[in-house]
Amino acid sequence: MRGCLFFSQNLEDEQGGISVTDPCYAQKPILTKEALKEQFCRCGLSSGQTIFVHTSLSKIGFVVGGAEILIRALLEIVGEEGTLMMPSQTWKNLDPATGVHWEVSPEHWPIIRKHWPAYDKEITPAIGMGVVAEMFRKWPGAVRSDHPARSVAAVGRHAEYLTKEHDLAQIFGKGSPVDKLYELDGHILLIGVGYDKNTSLHLAETRANFPTKRFTEESSAIMIDGKRKWVTYRTQAVDDGDFIELGQHYDRAHNVTIYKVGEAEVRFLRQRQLVDWAVQWMETHRREK
Repeated sequence: MRGCLFFSQNLEDEQGGISVTDPCYAQKPILTKEALKEQFCRCGLSSGQTIFVHTSLSKIGFVVGGAEILIRALLEIVGEEGTLMMPSQTWKNLDPATGVHWEVSPEHWPIIRKHWPAYDKEITPAIGMGVVAEMFRKWPGAVRSDHPARSVAAVGRHAEYLTKEHDLAQIFGKGSPVDKLYELDGHILLIGVGYDKNTSLHLAETRANFPTKRFTEESSAIMIDGKRKWVTYRTQAVDDGDFIELGQHYDRAHNVTIYKVGEAEVRFLRQRQLVDWAVQWMETHRREK
């Protein structure tokens, strides 16, 4: 069987990118920054918007320059008057009893509680948010919120407003970054991910009245007056178990267009419209079992 270590000459334009048709290569589009900008603008993105971005870079295809170029493309679209926000959660900084340290036996949990490093918004890496979100939190001019487990990062005109005063108890509720996005009538951009990754639906959970709503205590390591402290705080327990079903209903009810950027399915949504609708949906569908 012949090897594939050669440069194919069989290239063709495809939606602003390049598709390699030689069978030795995966049939995925190759996207430049300009191709990304063109395709995202077709989805409805434009200058001055405030957008909460959730993304899976691998779903797009081959982006020339990877995460950096995707971020640059989005920032260039929204411009100086716009703002991008991405999740930068650090959920390992929670009590091991919640299951976040599943690889450690319970006998060692006290060691974690005593020694897990305090959240540092300049240093602490995001966990499980993807390569794009991790690069974005370190982007020049990026501002990160203070929540030790559920932070977000933002760049642009409203970055300071969105990230400041992220209360321990109000992870996704009043005064949280997703609540402030609602006040700004911002947008949600889902790139290669579904409604189960849509953080704004947790805002709807805090606003909806349903019988299964409950509150819980969480604990995290934070810095207080220059000293590391293990702090416990009370907050609403959230549940994304029905987000995919909710999203399917929303897509049908609002005839949501599912765009394509490269090979990724993309939804570009008005956050306020989605949250208001989701509140009603949860109040109807979330009942005692």
